[in-house]
Amino acid sequence: MTPSDYEYLRKFLKERSGLDLSADKQYLVESRLLPLARKSSLPGISELVEKMKGGASALTAEVVEAMTTNETFFFRDKIPFDHMRETVIPALVQARAARRSLRIWCAASSTGQEPYSIAMCLKEAGHLLSGWRTEIVATDLSQAVLEKSKAGIFSQFEVQRGLPIQLLVKYFTQNGELWQISPELRGMVQHRQLNLLQDFSHLGVFDVIFCRNVLIYFDQNTKTNIFERLSRMLEPDGVLALGAAESVVGITNTFKPYPDRRGLYRPNIAPVIRVGASTLVPQTLRAVAAAR
Repeated sequence: MTPSDYEYLRKFLKERSGLDLSADKQYLVESRLLPLARKSSLPGISELVEKMKGGASALTAEVVEAMTTNETFFFRDKIPFDHMRETVIPALVQARAARRSLRIWCAASSTGQEPYSIAMCLKEAGHLLSGWRTEIVATDLSQAVLEKSKAGIFSQFEVQRGLPIQLLVKYFTQNGELWQISPELRGMVQHRQLNLLQDFSHLGVFDVIFCRNVLIYFDQNTKTNIFERLSRMLEPDGVLALGAAESVVGITNTFKPYPDRRGLYRPNIAPVIRVGASTLVPQTLRAVAAAR
């Protein structure tokens, strides 16, 4: 791969997916794209780039697929899901008692482990959510990983990564060396293809947004822009969950840390009040958020 090939790919990937590759990541591009070049019967990456420049749309889509990191596993980092069970769900149940519904968005949902982990959290809180309408929207740039997520079928290796055995037995059916999550949980998750660089306001407003382990690949301006748009998608007392290596500090003022809950943030729109043991923003401040 020539330096000019690498610069072309860097610019292309940033424009199409937001992936911000530094100058020393040529080895990563080669490891991901050489197999794709061979699969397309091309001698190397230079020839792959020429095809892309010629307008091979199917090939350019495959390049984005190959370069988009889809590393994921059930209950990844554990702590955000503990917070969901122990703090977020009980607080929102109290705040949403009148409407009895919750909407959760899982951005960059990959092959489904994260949205199905959220679904299991909701099912395990059944005593609190009995009779409620719950909706999980799972989005990703890659159609291929969304199709895998829809099927809800995972290998033995995949279910052994982070998934407690009692939940595996309770919510999965084994078929040889594969495990499929129950139809009930699959029915809780809606799948939609979405590029976070593009407008996502059509998804509506959510009570919780999981946007974990994806913004680390974007430059600061892109992160700031996405955070500002995410803030308009959350209820005033809603919660944003980020990855363990991610933070809003120094990037945006639209969110502030959720007290004593690492990795959780809420819209920075107004002073908070106390409701029992939970910290919430009054639901009446929804109008304030809409006017931002």
